[in-house]
Amino acid sequence: MTVLVTGSSGFVGRAVCRQMAAMGRSVRGAQRQPGAQPEGWDTVVVAPLSSQTDWTQALAGCQAVVHTAARVHVMSETAEDPLTEFRRINVEGTLELARQAAAAGVRRFVYVSSIKVNGEVTLANHPFMAKDTPAPVDPYGTSKLEAELGLQRLAAQTGLDIVTVRPPLVYGPGVKANFASLLRVLRRGVPLPLGSVTDNRRSLVALDNLVDLLIACVEHPAAANQTFLVSDDEDLSTTHLLRRMGLAMGKPARLLPVPPGWLMMGATVLGKSDVARRLLGNLQVDITHTRQTLGWTPPISVDVGLKRAVEGMAT
Repeated sequence: MTVLVTGSSGFVGRAVCRQMAAMGRSVRGAQRQPGAQPEGWDTVVVAPLSSQTDWTQALAGCQAVVHTAARVHVMSETAEDPLTEFRRINVEGTLELARQAAAAGVRRFVYVSSIKVNGEVTLANHPFMAKDTPAPVDPYGTSKLEAELGLQRLAAQTGLDIVTVRPPLVYGPGVKANFASLLRVLRRGVPLPLGSVTDNRRSLVALDNLVDLLIACVEHPAAANQTFLVSDDEDLSTTHLLRRMGLAMGKPARLLPVPPGWLMMGATVLGKSDVARRLLGNLQVDITHTRQTLGWTPPISVDVGLKRAVEGMAT
């Protein structure tokens, strides 16, 4: 089996290519810009993801696709109409790739979606489940849901196996955005007012665990036309996570015991309530369906995942 991985120069896509190559699988990475040929897999340059992208060369001889390329959640949005831009890439581009894949004889299409399809927050001890009614609240989550629904219709029309995976926050070597910022702050020893955020719970997924599941979804017969949630299967409070991050870098986190209510009030005044909700609220996922359907267990622990993320930090 030859597997095409889109977004192969990105955080998740590159890790999928590297692991599949290490396992002796035939893998081809699609990327937007030419670059050095990586050891262990072939690459092909493809135009940016859109409804006009020609995937003919990339798909030739492939039996499966792992689709990681996307317009991701943008922290500092500049588009006048973000939803239209997310739809152009994440919906129209994804569905065109899947249509061409089906026409080229690809048998399975593994789609990396997002837990944002389910929503942004959960009630305590009421985690998201794969069977829950979707409830995205931002343009990114909406575009991911619309792509999922379009892929389901395409599967019914063509017989292409669609496998959807909805990860929460992914961390690992080369992680960026807020998680990388927290690692840098902890490494500098900056005190954080998060020592009392002990009652919330959040699910995360180590890059190695997500990659392991994606490869299982390529190969496992029972994965066909299923939606899977994924996590490390250990939910942490914000305080506990920061302490574990500090332990991973051998530098204990300096956390001040500020009441969460005060933090939320201050963040609201500063216009940062969304950031505060992510730090103070719950977002849990239930991976029982994933475990039972695929016989899958996360291969590494949170502590191993954090250690690898720290080791992969830019200096």
